Amino acid sequence: MFKISKSAVVKLFVAAGISGVVAIAFNSCRNNNTNTTPQTFDGRQLATKYCTSCHMLPEPKLADKKSWQQGILPAMAKNLGLQQYMGQIFADQHSALSSAEWQAIAKWYVSNAPDSLIIPKPDVTPLRDWAGFSLIRPKTVNKQMSAMTTMVSVSPDDHQLYTADASNNLYKWTPDGKSTVVYSFDSPVTGVEFVKRPEGNVGVFTTIGNMMPVDMSKGKIQELNLSQSKPQPPLIITDSLPRPVQTVTTDFNKDGRTGYVVCGFGHDRGGVYYVHQLPNKKYKKELMLGLPGGTQLVKGDFNNDGWMDVMCLFAQNDEGIRIFYNNHKGGFDVKTILRFPPIYGSSSFQLVDFNHDRKLDILYTCGDNSDYSKVLKPYHGIYIFTNLGDWKFKQTYFYHIDGCTKAMAADFKGDGSLGIAAIGFFSDFKYHPEEGFTYLEQTKPNNYIAHQIPVEKYGRWISMDVNDVDGNGSPDIILGNFSIGQRGLLNQSGYKPQWDNFEPIIILKNNINKH
Repeated sequence: MFKISKSAVVKLFVAAGISGVVAIAFNSCRNNNTNTTPQTFDGRQLATKYCTSCHMLPEPKLADKKSWQQGILPAMAKNLGLQQYMGQIFADQHSALSSAEWQAIAKWYVSNAPDSLIIPKPDVTPLRDWAGFSLIRPKTVNKQMSAMTTMVSVSPDDHQLYTADASNNLYKWTPDGKSTVVYSFDSPVTGVEFVKRPEGNVGVFTTIGNMMPVDMSKGKIQELNLSQSKPQPPLIITDSLPRPVQTVTTDFNKDGRTGYVVCGFGHDRGGVYYVHQLPNKKYKKELMLGLPGGTQLVKGDFNNDGWMDVMCLFAQNDEGIRIFYNNHKGGFDVKTILRFPPIYGSSSFQLVDFNHDRKLDILYTCGDNSDYSKVLKPYHGIYIFTNLGDWKFKQTYFYHIDGCTKAMAADFKGDGSLGIAAIGFFSDFKYHPEEGFTYLEQTKPNNYIAHQIPVEKYGRWISMDVNDVDGNGSPDIILGNFSIGQRGLLNQSGYKPQWDNFEPIIILKNNINKH
């Protein structure tokens, strides 16, 4: 997603907080030039100097004073090589700046930050209805196992629904909610791409290796033949990947063999990799960009030169969307097309021609909120960036959703309009649990009617796919439940989760264009 990757789970898994791994504001802000002393201790100038070589400068208004003082600034100090003792922060010979410089930076942030963030209210109260959808729940549920869905995805050719969970299992579902275990991998599946091969329908699965936020490279790309009644052990394409999230495939170098691009979210270290298939059926892995936080890939010929390129959303450190242009020589040249502050918590994107001008626009969400500023944020939600040409963009729409995790656009009504389905893993569950799922019905370009469909009691949604599950030509919505609410994944005190702890998925069957 792109055919967009359907594993929004890692946007939250890795990038969203499910394992505590989330975009760390100010991560990797290091500067080795310790001999340069600014002429004046201007906090903004110093923050700009020491941080913008790594990412955009976060403005003080993006977090409240308490979050800056108790969360963000101590994390920033650590990454600048500063020492901390009994609540005090000071420089030593290994620090990137002096104590006086640090104090100026901290004072600028705290002095200019608001006491609290003001959360916008919708101009029009969302409708509380089913908006033309009907609910399908699992036929049987294991009450001994908490729902920890890590991936939901529908194969576009045969409309087969697959899901995966944190227990390493891959499931196949019928349209009416019956499931069977297909295979058990060696670590959780976070993404899949379906490929038609002579031997049948093959799933190219990305397995993360380790869900915890650590710098361990145990992830893999694995191919499993899904056409077999009892699948044989998968083919390992490559391993030793830093907590990979998604893989896309095609013949990138036009040698007649499938190539693979995979984003390894990692932790402090990560990267995007290109895996060549060699003539002897072996594979060679090459680093395309050594940057952590890669969380979603889209493939396409983005400069119309006849060669396939790749687009990637980075959800940590230097957050943004980058195009990797195919250089026709077995490699890629990278270009940043959108960039966001490292506190945004980027979570998903999709390429969609919203205004029907034959230029792909960007549907983007941010809402990862399990880091050093665990407060509701007014800039979390759904964005539309309109393509002005040559991959330059202008923001033309925003709809606030607390802790927004993923959004997908589709013609739900069958009339050419593009509605948007959105989930929020870090929503305001204490006061507005209905924010967990929102359907935006398009009335005209950049105008929507919001429907908050009453599904919040069935789960906490971390993954979603929009596709035709029953093969009737209408896009349905599948929501994956990651029900675990403890260990730092709840940001609101005094709240006891009210969602179902065991149902792994629900299906919202589309009845809209049948009326």
